[in-house]
Amino acid sequence: MPLANPVPGRHISDHGIVGDLDTAALVATDGTVDFMCWPHLDSPTIFAALLDPEKGGEFSVVPALDDARLMQLYVPETNVLITRWLSETGSVELTDFMPHPEANVRVPRALVRCVRVNQGRVDLRVCCRPRFHYARDVPEVEEYGGTAVFHAGKHSLRFAATVALEMGDGEAAARFTLGPGECAWFVLGHEEHDPLTAEECEAAYAATADAWRRWTRRSNYRGRWRERVDRSALVLKLLTSHKHGSIAAAATFGLPEATGAERNWDYRATWMRDASFTVYAFMRLGFIDEAEHFRQWTEDRLAELDKHAALRIMYSLDGSEAREESTLDHLAGYAGSRPVRIGNAARTQTQLDIYGELMDSLYLANKYGTASSHAGWAHVRRMVDHVSRHWRDADEGIWEIRDKPRHFLHSRLMCWVALDRAFRLAAKRSLPGPIVEWAAERDRIAEDIWANFRHPDKGYFVQTEGGTDLDASLLMMPLVRFVSATDPVWLATLDAIRDQLTDDGLVFRYRNADGLEGGEGAFTTCTFWYVECLARAGRLHEAREIMARGVLYSNHLGLFSEELSLRGDQLGNFPQALTHLACLSAAYYLDRQLSDPGGQTWQP
Repeated sequence: MPLANPVPGRHISDHGIVGDLDTAALVATDGTVDFMCWPHLDSPTIFAALLDPEKGGEFSVVPALDDARLMQLYVPETNVLITRWLSETGSVELTDFMPHPEANVRVPRALVRCVRVNQGRVDLRVCCRPRFHYARDVPEVEEYGGTAVFHAGKHSLRFAATVALEMGDGEAAARFTLGPGECAWFVLGHEEHDPLTAEECEAAYAATADAWRRWTRRSNYRGRWRERVDRSALVLKLLTSHKHGSIAAAATFGLPEATGAERNWDYRATWMRDASFTVYAFMRLGFIDEAEHFRQWTEDRLAELDKHAALRIMYSLDGSEAREESTLDHLAGYAGSRPVRIGNAARTQTQLDIYGELMDSLYLANKYGTASSHAGWAHVRRMVDHVSRHWRDADEGIWEIRDKPRHFLHSRLMCWVALDRAFRLAAKRSLPGPIVEWAAERDRIAEDIWANFRHPDKGYFVQTEGGTDLDASLLMMPLVRFVSATDPVWLATLDAIRDQLTDDGLVFRYRNADGLEGGEGAFTTCTFWYVECLARAGRLHEAREIMARGVLYSNHLGLFSEELSLRGDQLGNFPQALTHLACLSAAYYLDRQLSDPGGQTWQP
């Protein structure tokens, strides 16, 4: 029976993700790894067929099964992924994982794949075609002790298997047949590691699954959307650096916000905003260690600043300066969407809101975790004083417009948060600081927002000073407790957002020009912000309906991309941390309100 070819033109949503808290791989529903950076999440790709099926490189598993049904699922409470082929003549199961750093077995940093036949006798072909340095280099392949070693300049990888390998031009492949209950293991990792035996692979699988289960069971959430919340937490954990404590915004680059348009960015970095929100989500679930690790990482960033330096909006995962933006012109791009960018030019932007998000996460970390050191607090004071001096400045805002700076309400709001949380933390911990001046400056910001950021005729809040446009980031206003969730002005704002920015549960960030060509999709994060605002306003039936619609926009594994087309197709980088943490937060709050509408919820 001939071997089927991998399915071309895979969609963003056709993927699961596995990782080891240092890097990650996307696994398509047909069993192909078509996106993976190595050795770190922000390293160059070794597989990028998702961005260029011809040049990108991939790691495929192809069983010879006619008209097979494809299915994917995670081993419950883990980031171990199973892909299945089911047909009348046989069934095959592929297990993918990267050994957990706490697995405590003799196992290299690697991608481990196990192919097992459950029914029938099935012919299979496995082919590993890495392309180093963002698919610029086709490696040389050498046979070494029954393994394949890929070389490209100073980079090398070893590919080992429990079946015989055939070396080809820039690839290594295996053709074999398995009967019921038989399996074959494949390990792709650093060259210096010795190949693992099947028994060692089995032990690594068991230890990795157990490590993930131990972590997941630390969550305190037991509500209606438990599987959704657990999956979102597991995604956020995958995007968290085990070594540094930093948190990536997504695992990919180059996946477009609108197919065929120029809105293609690199999200493999730590945005202060996204990571701070993630800490908030972790702490809601009781994951205090992750919040503490990130707090230490941010204190190191603050310690690097001199008296007049501003915090950067993003950093590389190791805390160094984020990379300059450049394009990979040799890649075709996802669905022809070019240019394919790496690095991010927004790294030089001014986004004043980051201080509020960061200060809120530090406030929570101090409230529920370990108190800041004296030196750490001194760095925080310097940051807050910077906010006091600069909150009146224009900036590029949360959505990183590539246009002239504006006076955004969201930026002003988060400056208010920075001063408010600094004041509250200093008072709570009896920490030294100019709290009277901070409180006065905080109140001046509040007065400015109420006076200058409302529609001149309709009175609701607007995106920019003196403007009339709406912005979904306004949904943060009651979530950070700037305004009561039932205040008449806020309720008018919420209804205006419903009327002007929503469509069947989809929520668009804004409708006005942002300095870029072409449109974009709905922003998945905003759907869940909207849910939480409805719940806080006591509109629980509406909130529950939008929540039901929102979770349907995840893929078959419960993973969210950054944006959605009007058809509900996933767009943008994947999986998106900001959406998963917003989903988690909305599920947490809405569940508590549905269970006890008049009760107390977890509060910052």
